[in-house]
Amino acid sequence: MSRRGLALFVAMCVIWGIPYLLIKVSLEGLGPVDLVFVRLALGAVLLVPIALTRVDVRPLLGRWGWILAYTIIEMGVPWILLSDAELRISSSLSGLLVSTVPLIGVVIGLLTHSGEHHGWRRILGLVVGLVGVGVLVGFDVSASTFGAIAEVLVVAICYATGPYIINRKLSDLPALGVIASSLLLAALAYAPAAILQLPHAWPSGQVIAAVVALGVVCTALAFLIFFALISEIGPVRATVITYVNPAVAVTLGVLLLHERLTGGIAVGFVLILCGSVLAARAAPARA
Repeated sequence: MSRRGLALFVAMCVIWGIPYLLIKVSLEGLGPVDLVFVRLALGAVLLVPIALTRVDVRPLLGRWGWILAYTIIEMGVPWILLSDAELRISSSLSGLLVSTVPLIGVVIGLLTHSGEHHGWRRILGLVVGLVGVGVLVGFDVSASTFGAIAEVLVVAICYATGPYIINRKLSDLPALGVIASSLLLAALAYAPAAILQLPHAWPSGQVIAAVVALGVVCTALAFLIFFALISEIGPVRATVITYVNPAVAVTLGVLLLHERLTGGIAVGFVLILCGSVLAARAAPARA
């Protein structure tokens, strides 16, 4: 990996590991709907002008139905569920549950008969990862948090499904154009509800800073860096950031939000990480 590739990789590991912390802080002054709308709107304001100068929009218009489906699955549904869930569970637990995305991706591949060979390593990884989820949930679930955990698992399913739409229906379109269009569509969809739920008073400076960081750094800047990372090291190697993001989320949650590092989180994290690495590894080519 080149120095530029390494720098981009490290940046993405951090940038997509901190949203869970920022969401938790933002919810101290905003409701989930307003938080998601501001994040989407900031991302759209920054990326749409860039996309208009670099991307031919006509092919996007011809595929608007699939772009809408991607928008709903990748942003519209998961971002509101994740924000709502963090009202009741820790940012650390949210980050670890979302780290099951590679495992769910393997399940989707099996169900859709993608043609990809799933060897024993992937099946073993899937089993180990699911055991990790069971340990994680078994130690930390309660009657008050069960719904929130279910919401985050739906988020993980959405995050694992989005790439399949990209790969099968939108792969020939410019990624920047698809992401900018999705941010704009989702922001417009959330605008009416967000306006009705505006807070009666301005949030604190800490909340405003967290929301701005979510929209500018973790959304607009993150996607630009991610596209550059894919261009530098390829899409498969770029997904390795998925294994580092949960560690960042847990570390920040424990150090800055004083969240408890329970035995369930520690054991579950190791099992999910090992399972994801095994499940996401390409099966050896057969002679």
